[in-house]
Amino acid sequence: MHRMNFTITCLVLLALRIPASGQTFGQLGEKGDSAYAAKNYPLAITYYNRQASLQPFSFGRKDIYYNIACCYSLLGDKRNAWRFLNTSLKSGYNDYGHILIDSDLDTLHADSDWKKFEELNREFQGKMHDPLKAELVTSDIHHFWDAYDRVQRDTGHAAELYSRYYFKKASPGLQDYYNSRIFSVENFVANQKKKPLFYKSIRQNTLKVDQFREPIRQSFIKLKQQYDEAVFPNVYFLIGRWTSAGTVSGNGLLIGTDMMSKSDNVPLGELTLWERNNYTSIDNLPYIVAHELIHSQQNNMKEDTTTLAACILEGMADFLGELISGKNDNERLSIFAKGKEKQIWSDFEQDIYANRAKNWIANAGQETPDHPADLGYWIGYQICKSYYEQMSDKKQAVYDMLHITDYKDFLAKSGYQEKLGL
Repeated sequence: MHRMNFTITCLVLLALRIPASGQTFGQLGEKGDSAYAAKNYPLAITYYNRQASLQPFSFGRKDIYYNIACCYSLLGDKRNAWRFLNTSLKSGYNDYGHILIDSDLDTLHADSDWKKFEELNREFQGKMHDPLKAELVTSDIHHFWDAYDRVQRDTGHAAELYSRYYFKKASPGLQDYYNSRIFSVENFVANQKKKPLFYKSIRQNTLKVDQFREPIRQSFIKLKQQYDEAVFPNVYFLIGRWTSAGTVSGNGLLIGTDMMSKSDNVPLGELTLWERNNYTSIDNLPYIVAHELIHSQQNNMKEDTTTLAACILEGMADFLGELISGKNDNERLSIFAKGKEKQIWSDFEQDIYANRAKNWIANAGQETPDHPADLGYWIGYQICKSYYEQMSDKKQAVYDMLHITDYKDFLAKSGYQEKLGL
């Protein structure tokens, strides 16, 4: 899967999400972030403005404009802070809960317009507590295939055609996925060119999403039974560029459906080792959605940079996702770990309280034929499962997980190390 995006951090760190292939755009973001961290807000504004000028879609500029608004607010320039904040909103920024707690914008709190965010947040949150009201949106998949067919007839204009017929028609979910996982049309087209036979063969499987509406809805209902505070965002199914099968944003759950379109007729020769090992059947769609649904509940957990915390966040999504959907989609990790539990834990202890989650999560580059990446999911799953099993009040156990304030203490209370005989 996607890392957890806690809303405590005031600045949207765009540079962390820019791949090497977007150097110019990425370098400007990095310089802007560095200037912001050094409290050189005028310089940060300069870099962010230049970065925004390179983004072809208005929705791709919403986070950048928000960052500029933060910088102006910290400079005490309320007029420009409001100007860029409103421009960000018009571009699609709608994380009103984040706006309300963002200390960068404290200078705006006394203004009469500030109250609108409280009302907008109440309205936004009020829609999200009913599991039957969440929308399952498939329009992006249909727009992709329309654009794809046009590209096959005119391959020389692929970027222009995907821009016009896919990204400019993007749902709020695809807009967020583009900003956090695709980054540029050029990146998107490059992935398409690397996998022509793959994409040619997956159409019918990606169009099966509607068949899974009922099991997805049932997992939403089951979460409501287990966790009274549960929220139920919309779910957006889309075609990405093999960077994430699932992630979350302020608009909902974002599902990279092309990464779960496997069947016997799909050729795998164009996929990397990690891609082949993590490519799953469309039948697993409800389990991926359940995993991401749990991530959308984790905003009440303490922000923590340790490897332990990162693994608990992902493993919890696997464990509770399995609890509400009936299956954990990371079964291959359990198969690998059987009989190796103590050795894996011994290796994990070298990183457990350091900021080295990159060795355990989203570490596709470390995948080998004999050792899978992403073992942090399995470790976190085992810790959460152990905690859940030793609690008599299962509903309280779910609540406790989603409100962790001390990850080291949670590990101790889970009893997992004792179960390993350590």
